[in-house]
Amino acid sequence: MTLDTQDHPVALYAAETGIRRAAVIGAGSMGAGIAAQFANAGIPVELLDIAGEENRNGPAEAGIARQIKTCGFMGEAGPALVRAGNVEDHLDRLADCDWIVEAIVERLDLKRALYHKIEQVRRPGAIVSSNTSTIPHAELVGGLPECFTRDFVITHFFNPPRVMQLFELVTTPETDPAITARVRAAAQAVLGKTVVDCRDTPGFIANRIGCFWMAAAAIEAVRRGLTVEEADAVHGAFGVPRTGVFGLFDLVGIDLVPQVWASLLAALPPSDRLHRFNLPADDTMTALIAAGRFGRKSGAGFYRKGDAGLEALDLVTREYRALQPVNPASLPAGGRDAGAMLAAEGRLGDYARAVFANVLCYAAENGAEIAGDVEAIDIAMALGYGWRQGPFALADRVGASRTAEVVQAVLGEVPTLVGRAREEGGFYRDGLALSVAGGRIAAPVVARPGLSDAKSTAPVIATEGASLWDMGDGVGCFEVHTKMNALHPTVFDALEKTLNAAPNRFRALVIGNDDPRAFSVGADLTFILGMTRTGDFAALETYIRRGQELYLGLKYANLPVVAAMHGYALGGGCEFALHADSIVAHAELNAGLPEVNVGLIPGWGGCTQLALRNLALGLDADGAARRTFAAIHAARPSTSAEEARAMGILRPGDRHVMARSLLLSAAKAKAIALAEAGYAPPERARIARPGPATGDQLIAGLAGTVSEADIAIARALAAVVCGESADTIDEAAMMAEERAALLALARTETTAARMEHMLKTGKPLKN
Repeated sequence: MTLDTQDHPVALYAAETGIRRAAVIGAGSMGAGIAAQFANAGIPVELLDIAGEENRNGPAEAGIARQIKTCGFMGEAGPALVRAGNVEDHLDRLADCDWIVEAIVERLDLKRALYHKIEQVRRPGAIVSSNTSTIPHAELVGGLPECFTRDFVITHFFNPPRVMQLFELVTTPETDPAITARVRAAAQAVLGKTVVDCRDTPGFIANRIGCFWMAAAAIEAVRRGLTVEEADAVHGAFGVPRTGVFGLFDLVGIDLVPQVWASLLAALPPSDRLHRFNLPADDTMTALIAAGRFGRKSGAGFYRKGDAGLEALDLVTREYRALQPVNPASLPAGGRDAGAMLAAEGRLGDYARAVFANVLCYAAENGAEIAGDVEAIDIAMALGYGWRQGPFALADRVGASRTAEVVQAVLGEVPTLVGRAREEGGFYRDGLALSVAGGRIAAPVVARPGLSDAKSTAPVIATEGASLWDMGDGVGCFEVHTKMNALHPTVFDALEKTLNAAPNRFRALVIGNDDPRAFSVGADLTFILGMTRTGDFAALETYIRRGQELYLGLKYANLPVVAAMHGYALGGGCEFALHADSIVAHAELNAGLPEVNVGLIPGWGGCTQLALRNLALGLDADGAARRTFAAIHAARPSTSAEEARAMGILRPGDRHVMARSLLLSAAKAKAIALAEAGYAPPERARIARPGPATGDQLIAGLAGTVSEADIAIARALAAVVCGESADTIDEAAMMAEERAALLALARTETTAARMEHMLKTGKPLKN
């Protein structure tokens, strides 16, 4: 616990928000997950739980072990930042903490007793928050001093904390505005969350609407005689995750129904529409719970794996039977369009209309109680429950008038908010969200930095595949905008124009985009396969050579270049970033050089630049070659920025951000800093290689573990990385070897088959 957080790649934001050390009390899956996320941000954290009998820190240590097993940590360094302890021996540690999160069981008496103890040891101004999802703020702080109440908020994380982006924040007029601001800033910048402000009401936003949806969807399916497969398939049209509703019950645990839904029902007045869907009293739910069928955790719920394969529960007999998948072709518009599903005849259409109308009506009826505008509700459902769109955005997609018709037909009434949307042309219009109280909200709930401001003017350069934008402050942004940002020749057209124009117009350049999925998935595989199948290898060589020349031109351009990497940064996309002066990455980065999976090796400088990175770490030629070979031959993308750093893709000086929304602004700031430091292009690099003996050893280590085709690919890779002799070679020459090796592999039927299989299935072929 002696780590200086200033050494961590995201420590800048920890310093800005004043969160240098944290504590989490409660080491269950949620509490330990929150602690792991603090550690992922480089924040030392105390994880306390009740004292164990044999090992007093055992419960907290078990929580850390579970997070390691379930990948709650982004890298190997994270667990060392979490110190286990217990509330009997180690509460004094809280005196050094800037943020104390309580995540114990949902019992008011235990929480209040703990808060009194915390107040005795915490320093003034330290944030205290509860992760409760059921107990009102006012009840939690009852009987506690005013100084505690000012510093106390509810911070509702969703499980698992590393993955789930939603962060519901509940404050009161008594909360110190400075505390609210610090929590909001730290939740975004340090923990990478999207903050949604909630009213102090039962279930807040996401669970209030989400629990109603799950209850209504399950009970309506039984009422209308649907199978679990049919109900789950219908939900696909509304952008619900592939689990559907019954699969979601199995995932979260059916045994939670008496706890979560009963608690919510008890907190809501009898007039609340949820009482019409009393899930804890539902016969099917009670029968499953009585039989110990809790879902995935018990091996059986609405679905189970039988001896003959996956089975589903018959909602009438409550016996398991063979799965009866719903053919998407049998559903309107293939089951992917909400409007078509709502217009469908028969019981599936009736079911879709009933669930849609009830959920939208519930959100509209309670909107003013739980949130400030419709966007907050939509964001909470999208991020908390994985919906593609929240209920109001979905209604706009269906159409405001059509939505009102469906609600009227199903419920015999149209809520005021739904009627207003019909009159005003939708819940969203001209970029403004409808307020639940009247009028429209000009400011979005979630800030949307990135290229939105730059795109208010025309691009500096534009082709079908990419554009150059002016980000302001003398910084340009090169944006790829093909499908998954693949590198088609039109992208290279724009890059060539950018390299010619940018140094005269800008002082720095950022490579990045606002795509939610990918920085770039690399070379256009369909384009490459087309050339190989027609035998046009001259065109393929031109494509590869042009990419190499442009990437080297980027590396040695007369202005600093910063790559803003996020999502998928694969193959040529990863190589694109490897040629930048610096990388700023999103923490959840999937970067790598997986060309081996399609029978190729990196051809746009991946071997060369990764070798240079490894040599820069102080490795000798042999060690650098081995590390480079291992990273490329594994053909496995990173699961985080920290893993990308361990693979050598990110250098020690490259930073990452926890919040995707901050990525482009952080990259721009880095680019400006490089320019203001008196930037000069790097000196031309040379690569030391160990020679063929190292390559022979690497290939010998694969004997008996992979196919002959894989051995041939590995030999081609080893020849480039290790060299035909112990030598020192310049970048262009080594990249020429990459190109020749790639072209030779591209001529083989093995590689063509691998490319075709990847394009068809999305999975590698081992032939």
